[in-house]
Amino acid sequence: MLSFAITARSAAAPERVFAVVADAARWREWAGPLIWRSSWEREGDPPPGGVGAIRRLGSSRIYSREEVVSYQPPYRLGYVILSGQPVRGYRADIELAADGSGTLIQWRASFEPKVAALGPLIRWYLAVIVGGFARRLARRAAED
Repeated sequence: MLSFAITARSAAAPERVFAVVADAARWREWAGPLIWRSSWEREGDPPPGGVGAIRRLGSSRIYSREEVVSYQPPYRLGYVILSGQPVRGYRADIELAADGSGTLIQWRASFEPKVAALGPLIRWYLAVIVGGFARRLARRAAED
């Protein structure tokens, strides 16, 4: 198993940051150039984005399917990747903590690469992508 951790800070309160990251339908508005489309494939409990929800993120041809496995507003959102990435057993947890007048965002993930020799490259690739997500999430939550 490989892992990485990303930290960012938002001027927004945890409730606002959670509302932005938990709304899969709006990821295309803030997540960056790799997420042209974002939608719910299946709603969870509670709807729409609670446990069991499946979100689809990417473009019309290349996308990830992710299932929400932990939903604890406004402090924790966990998900697993079902398909669309060169990994197995990918699990990520986004933890939000009040930090003065804003929020500390900690996004941690672990996974097994489908091709072991490519593990370090895949870890770098995913950390860069998720790092961009975390920074853009922090900015978007503060703008809303």
